[in-house]
Amino acid sequence: MPPRSQPTERQVRLGTELRRLREAAGLTARDVARFLGSTSAQMSHMEAGIAGVSEQRVRQLAAHYTCTDQELVGALVAMATDRTRGWWEKFAGVLPPIFADLAEMEHHATFLRDIATAHVPGLLQTEDYARAVYTYWRPELRRSEVELRVEHRMSRKVVLGREETPYTAVLHEPVLRTRVADRSVARTQLDSLLALSDSPGVTLRVIPFDVDGFAGASAELIYAGGRVPTLDTAQRDTPYGPAFMDAPAQLKAMRALFHRVAGVSLDPAPSRDYIHRLAKEL
Repeated sequence: MPPRSQPTERQVRLGTELRRLREAAGLTARDVARFLGSTSAQMSHMEAGIAGVSEQRVRQLAAHYTCTDQELVGALVAMATDRTRGWWEKFAGVLPPIFADLAEMEHHATFLRDIATAHVPGLLQTEDYARAVYTYWRPELRRSEVELRVEHRMSRKVVLGREETPYTAVLHEPVLRTRVADRSVARTQLDSLLALSDSPGVTLRVIPFDVDGFAGASAELIYAGGRVPTLDTAQRDTPYGPAFMDAPAQLKAMRALFHRVAGVSLDPAPSRDYIHRLAKEL
Protein backbone atom coordinates (compact mmCIF):
# COMPACT_ATOMS: atom_id res chain seq x y z
CA MET A 1 0.00 0.00 0.00
CA PRO A 2 1.37 3.46 -0.86
CA PRO A 3 2.51 5.66 2.06
CA ARG A 4 0.12 8.35 3.33
CA SER A 5 1.26 11.95 3.50
CA GLN A 6 -1.19 12.78 6.27
CA PRO A 7 -2.71 9.81 8.11
CA THR A 8 -5.94 10.33 10.01
CA GLU A 9 -6.16 10.00 13.76
CA ARG A 10 -7.92 6.66 13.29
CA GLN A 11 -5.13 5.36 11.05
CA VAL A 12 -2.53 6.52 13.57
CA ARG A 13 -4.49 4.78 16.32
CA LEU A 14 -4.41 1.48 14.44
CA GLY A 15 -0.64 1.73 14.16
CA THR A 16 -0.38 2.66 17.83
CA GLU A 17 -2.38 -0.40 18.90
CA LEU A 18 -0.23 -2.68 16.73
CA ARG A 19 2.87 -1.20 18.35
CA ARG A 20 1.39 -1.76 21.82
CA LEU A 21 0.72 -5.41 20.98
CA ARG A 22 4.29 -5.79 19.74
CA GLU A 23 5.75 -4.20 22.86
CA ALA A 24 3.52 -6.34 25.10
CA ALA A 25 4.99 -9.39 23.33
CA GLY A 26 8.49 -8.15 24.13
CA LEU A 27 9.51 -7.87 20.49
CA THR A 28 11.44 -5.12 18.73
CA ALA A 29 10.45 -3.62 15.40
CA ARG A 30 13.57 -5.22 13.92
CA ASP A 31 12.50 -8.64 15.22
CA VAL A 32 9.09 -8.33 13.59
CA ALA A 33 10.47 -6.88 10.36
CA ARG A 34 12.73 -9.92 10.06
CA PHE A 35 9.72 -12.21 10.64
CA LEU A 36 7.73 -10.39 7.94
CA GLY A 37 10.62 -10.17 5.51
CA SER A 38 10.32 -6.39 5.78
CA THR A 39 12.46 -3.55 7.13
CA SER A 40 12.52 -1.56 10.36
CA ALA A 41 11.60 1.55 8.37
CA GLN A 42 8.51 -0.15 6.94
CA MET A 43 7.54 -1.32 10.42
CA SER A 44 7.93 2.25 11.68
CA HIS A 45 5.68 3.55 8.90
CA MET A 46 3.02 0.94 9.67
CA GLU A 47 3.05 1.69 13.40
CA ALA A 48 2.86 5.44 12.70
CA GLY A 49 -0.17 5.04 10.42
CA ILE A 50 1.82 6.24 7.42
CA ALA A 51 1.60 2.86 5.72
CA GLY A 52 -1.65 0.96 5.41
CA VAL A 53 -2.05 -2.60 6.63
CA SER A 54 -4.22 -5.40 5.27
CA GLU A 55 -6.57 -7.71 7.18
CA GLN A 56 -4.18 -10.60 6.55
CA ARG A 57 -1.26 -8.63 7.97
CA VAL A 58 -3.21 -7.58 11.09
CA ARG A 59 -4.15 -11.19 11.80
CA GLN A 60 -0.61 -12.37 11.06
CA LEU A 61 0.83 -9.85 13.49
CA ALA A 62 -1.76 -10.61 16.18
CA ALA A 63 -0.93 -14.31 15.98
CA HIS A 64 2.82 -13.58 16.12
CA TYR A 65 2.23 -11.39 19.18
CA THR A 66 0.17 -14.23 20.75
CA CYS A 67 -2.80 -11.89 21.16
CA THR A 68 -5.74 -14.06 22.22
CA ASP A 69 -8.30 -11.24 22.43
CA GLN A 70 -10.28 -12.03 19.30
CA GLU A 71 -12.68 -9.13 19.84
CA LEU A 72 -9.74 -6.73 19.79
CA VAL A 73 -8.25 -8.40 16.73
CA GLY A 74 -11.60 -8.14 14.94
CA ALA A 75 -11.87 -4.46 15.86
CA LEU A 76 -8.36 -3.80 14.56
CA VAL A 77 -9.22 -5.60 11.32
CA ALA A 78 -12.29 -3.38 10.98
CA MET A 79 -10.11 -0.29 11.42
CA ALA A 80 -7.62 -1.55 8.84
CA THR A 81 -10.24 -2.36 6.21
CA ASP A 82 -12.64 0.54 6.76
CA ARG A 83 -13.19 2.56 3.60
CA THR A 84 -15.84 4.94 4.90
CA ARG A 85 -16.11 8.23 3.04
CA GLY A 86 -18.16 10.36 5.42
CA TRP A 87 -19.75 13.79 5.21
CA TRP A 88 -16.58 15.29 6.69
CA GLU A 89 -14.71 14.62 3.42
CA LYS A 90 -16.24 17.80 1.96
CA PHE A 91 -14.17 19.84 4.42
CA ALA A 92 -10.86 18.28 3.35
CA GLY A 93 -8.40 20.99 2.41
CA VAL A 94 -10.54 23.83 3.81
CA LEU A 95 -10.46 22.93 7.52
CA PRO A 96 -7.54 21.48 9.49
CA PRO A 97 -7.46 17.66 9.35
CA ILE A 98 -8.24 17.39 13.05
CA PHE A 99 -11.84 18.45 12.33
CA ALA A 100 -12.25 15.34 10.16
CA ASP A 101 -10.58 13.24 12.86
CA LEU A 102 -13.20 14.37 15.38
CA ALA A 103 -16.10 13.62 13.03
CA GLU A 104 -14.66 10.21 12.17
CA MET A 105 -14.23 9.37 15.85
CA GLU A 106 -17.87 10.22 16.54
CA HIS A 107 -19.04 8.31 13.47
CA HIS A 108 -17.41 5.08 14.65
CA ALA A 109 -18.25 5.49 18.36
CA THR A 110 -20.44 2.91 20.09
CA PHE A 111 -21.39 5.53 22.69
CA LEU A 112 -20.53 9.16 23.44
CA ARG A 113 -20.22 10.91 26.78
CA ASP A 114 -19.65 14.62 27.38
CA ILE A 115 -18.70 16.67 30.41
CA ALA A 116 -19.22 20.41 29.96
CA THR A 117 -18.32 23.00 32.60
CA ALA A 118 -17.80 26.15 30.52
CA HIS A 119 -19.62 25.94 27.18
CA VAL A 120 -22.44 23.88 25.72
CA PRO A 121 -20.81 20.82 24.10
CA GLY A 122 -20.16 21.17 20.38
CA LEU A 123 -22.64 18.41 19.52
CA LEU A 124 -25.43 20.33 21.28
CA GLN A 125 -24.68 23.89 20.14
CA THR A 126 -27.01 25.93 17.96
CA GLU A 127 -25.57 27.74 14.95
CA ASP A 128 -25.60 31.15 16.65
CA TYR A 129 -24.05 29.75 19.81
CA ALA A 130 -21.25 28.03 17.85
CA ARG A 131 -20.70 31.17 15.78
CA ALA A 132 -20.32 33.28 18.92
CA VAL A 133 -17.81 30.84 20.44
CA TYR A 134 -15.64 30.67 17.32
CA THR A 135 -15.76 34.43 16.81
CA TYR A 136 -14.71 35.09 20.41
CA TRP A 137 -11.85 32.60 20.53
CA ARG A 138 -10.64 33.05 16.95
CA PRO A 139 -11.13 36.75 16.12
CA GLU A 140 -8.53 36.49 13.36
CA LEU A 141 -10.73 34.18 11.29
CA ARG A 142 -12.53 35.59 8.28
CA ARG A 143 -16.30 35.29 8.31
CA SER A 144 -16.17 32.56 5.67
CA GLU A 145 -13.76 30.55 7.83
CA VAL A 146 -16.02 30.90 10.85
CA GLU A 147 -19.00 29.74 8.80
CA LEU A 148 -17.12 26.64 7.63
CA ARG A 149 -16.44 25.72 11.24
CA VAL A 150 -20.04 26.32 12.21
CA GLU A 151 -21.24 24.17 9.29
CA HIS A 152 -18.91 21.38 10.35
CA ARG A 153 -20.11 21.58 13.95
CA MET A 154 -23.75 21.43 12.87
CA SER A 155 -23.03 18.46 10.59
CA ARG A 156 -21.63 16.53 13.55
CA LYS A 157 -25.13 16.42 15.03
CA VAL A 158 -25.99 13.50 12.73
CA VAL A 159 -24.71 11.11 15.40
CA LEU A 160 -27.39 12.33 17.81
CA GLY A 161 -30.07 10.68 15.71
CA ARG A 162 -28.60 7.20 16.05
CA GLU A 163 -30.15 5.10 18.79
CA GLU A 164 -27.24 2.66 18.49
CA THR A 165 -24.88 5.43 19.66
CA PRO A 166 -26.26 6.65 23.00
CA TYR A 167 -25.08 10.11 23.97
CA THR A 168 -24.90 11.41 27.55
CA ALA A 169 -23.89 14.96 28.45
CA VAL A 170 -23.31 16.23 31.99
CA LEU A 171 -23.68 20.02 32.11
CA HIS A 172 -22.54 22.18 34.99
CA GLU A 173 -24.90 25.11 35.64
CA PRO A 174 -22.48 27.79 34.29
CA VAL A 175 -22.85 26.11 30.89
CA LEU A 176 -26.55 26.93 30.97
CA ARG A 177 -26.23 30.44 32.36
CA THR A 178 -23.27 31.85 30.42
CA ARG A 179 -24.37 34.09 27.55
CA VAL A 180 -21.80 33.67 24.82
CA ALA A 181 -23.79 36.15 22.71
CA ASP A 182 -27.07 37.76 23.88
CA ARG A 183 -30.27 36.83 25.68
CA SER A 184 -31.98 35.65 22.48
CA VAL A 185 -29.15 33.26 21.58
CA ALA A 186 -29.08 31.96 25.15
CA ARG A 187 -32.83 31.29 25.18
CA THR A 188 -32.72 29.55 21.81
CA GLN A 189 -29.85 27.39 23.01
CA LEU A 190 -31.72 26.30 26.13
CA ASP A 191 -34.84 25.56 24.06
CA SER A 192 -32.68 23.47 21.73
CA LEU A 193 -31.29 21.49 24.68
CA LEU A 194 -34.83 20.77 25.85
CA ALA A 195 -35.82 19.56 22.39
CA LEU A 196 -32.71 17.39 22.07
CA SER A 197 -33.35 15.83 25.47
CA ASP A 198 -36.46 14.22 23.93
CA SER A 199 -34.41 12.57 21.18
CA PRO A 200 -33.90 8.80 21.36
CA GLY A 201 -30.52 7.97 22.83
CA VAL A 202 -29.82 11.48 24.15
CA THR A 203 -29.49 11.97 27.92
CA LEU A 204 -28.78 15.33 29.54
CA ARG A 205 -27.83 15.64 33.20
CA VAL A 206 -27.31 18.92 35.08
CA ILE A 207 -25.05 19.71 38.02
CA PRO A 208 -26.56 22.71 39.86
CA PHE A 209 -24.38 25.34 41.54
CA ASP A 210 -25.47 24.24 44.99
CA VAL A 211 -24.63 20.54 44.68
CA ASP A 212 -22.11 19.19 47.17
CA GLY A 213 -19.05 17.23 46.15
CA PHE A 214 -18.27 18.72 42.74
CA ALA A 215 -14.75 20.09 42.23
CA GLY A 216 -14.52 19.38 38.52
CA ALA A 217 -14.62 22.86 37.05
CA SER A 218 -11.88 21.86 34.57
CA ALA A 219 -13.35 18.48 33.70
CA GLU A 220 -14.32 19.27 30.08
CA LEU A 221 -14.30 15.98 28.19
CA ILE A 222 -15.79 13.94 25.40
CA TYR A 223 -15.40 10.19 25.66
CA ALA A 224 -16.07 7.91 22.69
CA GLY A 225 -16.58 4.19 23.08
CA GLY A 226 -14.75 1.86 20.72
CA ARG A 227 -15.83 -1.59 19.55
CA VAL A 228 -13.85 -2.86 22.53
CA PRO A 229 -12.87 -0.80 25.60
CA THR A 230 -9.19 -0.89 24.58
CA LEU A 231 -10.14 1.23 21.55
CA ASP A 232 -12.05 3.90 23.46
CA THR A 233 -10.89 7.48 22.87
CA ALA A 234 -11.03 10.52 25.11
CA GLN A 235 -10.60 14.07 23.88
CA ARG A 236 -10.84 17.66 24.96
CA ASP A 237 -13.03 19.75 22.66
CA THR A 238 -11.88 23.36 22.31
CA PRO A 239 -12.47 26.16 19.79
CA TYR A 240 -9.00 25.34 18.45
CA GLY A 241 -9.88 21.70 17.84
CA PRO A 242 -9.72 18.45 19.78
CA ALA A 243 -6.81 16.86 21.62
CA PHE A 244 -7.04 13.06 21.61
CA MET A 245 -6.03 10.67 24.39
CA ASP A 246 -5.84 6.90 24.03
CA ALA A 247 -3.19 5.59 26.44
CA PRO A 248 -4.67 2.92 28.75
CA ALA A 249 -3.89 4.92 31.90
CA GLN A 250 -5.50 8.03 30.39
CA LEU A 251 -8.63 6.15 29.40
CA LYS A 252 -8.95 4.60 32.85
CA ALA A 253 -8.64 8.04 34.44
CA MET A 254 -11.17 9.60 32.05
CA ARG A 255 -13.71 6.81 32.61
CA ALA A 256 -13.38 7.32 36.35
CA LEU A 257 -13.69 11.09 35.92
CA PHE A 258 -16.93 10.79 33.96
CA HIS A 259 -18.53 8.48 36.51
CA ARG A 260 -17.40 10.73 39.36
CA VAL A 261 -18.88 13.82 37.71
CA ALA A 262 -22.08 12.10 36.59
CA GLY A 263 -22.49 10.74 40.09
CA VAL A 264 -23.30 14.18 41.52
CA SER A 265 -25.60 15.26 38.66
CA LEU A 266 -29.39 15.35 38.65
CA ASP A 267 -31.30 12.55 36.98
CA PRO A 268 -32.57 13.27 33.43
CA ALA A 269 -36.13 14.33 34.39
CA PRO A 270 -35.07 16.81 37.13
CA SER A 271 -32.33 18.03 34.79
CA ARG A 272 -34.88 18.80 32.10
CA ASP A 273 -36.99 20.69 34.66
CA TYR A 274 -33.91 22.64 35.73
CA ILE A 275 -33.13 23.68 32.14
CA HIS A 276 -36.77 24.63 31.59
CA ARG A 277 -36.73 26.84 34.70
CA LEU A 278 -33.57 28.62 33.55
CA ALA A 279 -35.10 29.18 30.11
CA LYS A 280 -38.16 30.78 31.67
CA GLU A 281 -35.90 33.17 33.60
CA LEU A 282 -34.61 34.51 30.29
